[in-house]
Amino acid sequence: MEKILSTLLKTYPKTYSEELSINLRSGKEKEIFKWFLASLLFAKPIKDTVAMKTYKIFEQENLVTPKAILDAGWDRVVEVLDRGSYTRYDFSTADKLLEVSKNLLERYRGSLKKLKAKSGDEKELCQRIKTLGKGVGELTVQIFLRELRDVWKVNPPISKFALLAAKNLGLARNETEFKRKFKHDLTRIETALLRLGKDYCRKGRCNLCPLKDFCKNKR
Repeated sequence: MEKILSTLLKTYPKTYSEELSINLRSGKEKEIFKWFLASLLFAKPIKDTVAMKTYKIFEQENLVTPKAILDAGWDRVVEVLDRGSYTRYDFSTADKLLEVSKNLLERYRGSLKKLKAKSGDEKELCQRIKTLGKGVGELTVQIFLRELRDVWKVNPPISKFALLAAKNLGLARNETEFKRKFKHDLTRIETALLRLGKDYCRKGRCNLCPLKDFCKNKR
């Protein structure tokens, strides 16, 4: 198992937030909202590279707070999304980002930390996040909380693509085993397996997979 994990983490050494230079470990409000913005972009069925490119443009334009997004308005948000090649979902995503920003400002003074503080438990936290806007669903919450697992002490479910890759590599048969075996570096390993699962396992690209020599389910 050590050799598999070593190869995996050499292939995917960083979490998504680390690749985007978002410092979640700081626990700062602005960094947490940046990651929420990125999570909303990742949740659409598009390539990770497109979501990351689009987020970077939002950052370059200083549109990384609820107020800045709301002040920018719909036309400018659409323009930023289009520059990031987010064209297929530009209108609906602009609607969602503006609605989320408005509700976050009105209900929690723009603070996701206040949203968390008002949540009695993790179930309520997930529900409050989902009520921020139309189209903010389970996947967005899962993406967002996955990299806040250690910061906010939450326990979101493991991604289906991470589980798929883990099963193919013989690392874990189910979520319970996955969380037990990798509890000391859960987020990093889950993210790496998620990316492997999305890039190779779900597409049947076994011959190109960097971990093909370890796979138990090669096609």
